[in-house]
Amino acid sequence: ERGGPMEDNEFAAAVRRYTNTVYRIALHSCKNPADAEDIVQNVFLKLYRTPTDFESEEHLRRWVIRVAVNESKKLVSSAWFRKSVPLEDYAQTLEFAAPEESGLFLAVMELPKRYRVPVYLYYYEGYPAKEAAALCGIKVSTMQTRLQRAREKLKKKLCDGERENIHEN
Repeated sequence: ERGGPMEDNEFAAAVRRYTNTVYRIALHSCKNPADAEDIVQNVFLKLYRTPTDFESEEHLRRWVIRVAVNESKKLVSSAWFRKSVPLEDYAQTLEFAAPEESGLFLAVMELPKRYRVPVYLYYYEGYPAKEAAALCGIKVSTMQTRLQRAREKLKKKLCDGERENIHEN
């Protein structure tokens, strides 16, 4: 076993593969692009310095996601956490495959923070509830409850939005 930091080419490949994932986890947690970028830098700095020997690509992926979740929690609970960029302004800069996807993104981002990262890991990253729970450091039953409540909140929000659009036309 080699031990110590990963080789530069391995590190560069990991950064390429996981930057978007880490950024999305951070953004779902803190709702602020500048803070999300700081979290990305912190996660990859920790990866560069870690003495962990990763057994597989999945081990590396789980490590990166777990650190991203932890760094996001740390920032959101910090004394100077701030929201300087309105989310709607940021959403305008993103490219969505279909217009309704931007509405869904905004609806997810408006969920209470305890729901946003579980929804992201489960629906966007494709983790089963048990694995998503482990990555978030919560019980599987808690994960399932949060996913169910998030679905209920999204359904209500999106259905109410549809009714408003119908009445406006």
